[in-house]
Amino acid sequence: MMNEFVSTPGLWTWQALCRATGNPVAPGPEIQRVVVDSRQARPGDLFVALSGDPGDKFNPSYRSAVDGHDFVDSAAAGGALGAMVRSGTNAAVPVLEVDDTYDGLWALARAGRRRLTYPAIAVTGSSGKTTAKLFLTEALNAYGPPGSFNNHIGVPLALANALPDYAAGVFEVGTNHPGEIEPLARLVEPDLAILLNVHRAHIENFDNREHLIREKTSIFNALKDKSKAISEDNLQLDFGVKFGFSHGVEAQILDYVEQAGTTTVRVRLFGEDVTARVPGGGRHRASSVAATLLACKLLDMDLTPALSLSDQTVPAGRGNHLVSHGVTVIDESYNANPESMSATLDSYARLSLKGSKIVVLGEMLELGEHSEAAHLALLPALGPYTVFCVGQGTRSLADQLKAPWFAQADESLEQTLMSVITPGDGILIKGSNRVFWAHNFVQRLLAQITRKFE
Repeated sequence: MMNEFVSTPGLWTWQALCRATGNPVAPGPEIQRVVVDSRQARPGDLFVALSGDPGDKFNPSYRSAVDGHDFVDSAAAGGALGAMVRSGTNAAVPVLEVDDTYDGLWALARAGRRRLTYPAIAVTGSSGKTTAKLFLTEALNAYGPPGSFNNHIGVPLALANALPDYAAGVFEVGTNHPGEIEPLARLVEPDLAILLNVHRAHIENFDNREHLIREKTSIFNALKDKSKAISEDNLQLDFGVKFGFSHGVEAQILDYVEQAGTTTVRVRLFGEDVTARVPGGGRHRASSVAATLLACKLLDMDLTPALSLSDQTVPAGRGNHLVSHGVTVIDESYNANPESMSATLDSYARLSLKGSKIVVLGEMLELGEHSEAAHLALLPALGPYTVFCVGQGTRSLADQLKAPWFAQADESLEQTLMSVITPGDGILIKGSNRVFWAHNFVQRLLAQITRKFE
């Protein structure tokens, strides 16, 4: 997971932690933050010792033999004042004993949710969750966890670390397998829920798109009031309110304009026309702005902050324009699926540059049997560009384009790019997380650009 939660004095008393986890109430340290990674432990933390293999409870991206119980002392050495552990575990710090530390973390999350005095918003979708979360946190003066805390560990951590004194709280909910969204949504107990889109991301674990839609829409099962359900118009749900380009929806996107590096969108919001900035540009982010406006309306909040969202609301790796020595690097390295790839290429086509446009296209993972067809479907959009393909899933696409192909984003790719880049050029880097983001490729490339042109 990216980034860290903020340490907050008085976040949890030890007595409150005891009550939340079913331990006998006893004196103990005041906890400022909850962590699950011993390497992040700082003074004032509670370390939750999780197993790298949760068994049948959850479907993690990978399973490991690592067990957090082996690192309790390391967390204590880093400053952790307490630990949540399996019964019978010896530790140099006070402990909360539970039968299963995953269950204990979820119990702590439920207690954290009960303490919130502001409305909770749950956000899901195949893409754009973190961007929408940041739009909402700025528009609503809302609490939002750092990074993308949207799975069986991240959501409960976000709730356990939720801070007071905000107007709302925004929590991402994600899925890789059937049956994951609803339990996470029920943990959040949302007062309002948003379904941004349903694309073919992670579809390899679902029988078809209809099953994926069913999974995504299960977020609304956690709502007490279905009128507080916000969804994209093309899903055609028969409840809640909708955003999109369709005539008559509650947040109808009338048009959006990209010029001079700034994008604005005009939205007919419950019959009233409003114009808002779109940080990062693109139709997909215009949709997230429309969803944000709907949330403001449904929660009876002031629209003004949502109409002028700052560029800082675009998280790293989701379309950031990074300029070095006249070269514009567009960092879309955090993730990719067929729909977000098309939206990004459409936005790139509208970008005005002095030099050439280069696309470094990484494979889209977790598409299963749909992978080759999904990559080849990008052919028409890639025609105008100099393209470099990365990853096994792009092999056929590279053959069709007669483009250079690389098995991974390594030094040979960097060197090849540096041989063709000149000041004034644009370089779009887009691919699934494990292709570029996990290897810090964008920052490596920027360092190469600086060395060449400074």
